[in-house]
Amino acid sequence: MSVKLTRFEKARILGARSIQISMGAKPKVKIGDSIDPIDIAMLELEEGVLPIDVKKIN
Repeated sequence: MSVKLTRFEKARILGARSIQISMGAKPKVKIGDSIDPIDIAMLELEEGVLPIDVKKIN
């Protein structure tokens, strides 16, 4: 099940994951030309392998 994220939620999640990657966490995707942690986190989000759970409460 995919969750529709707002731009604010997406920015927060990508920021948190990119910090993890820059601190040494292993990427969950194959790294291409870019080694920028934000690009890697964005690839993980697009491929659905981001190791972060999102709970939305209405």
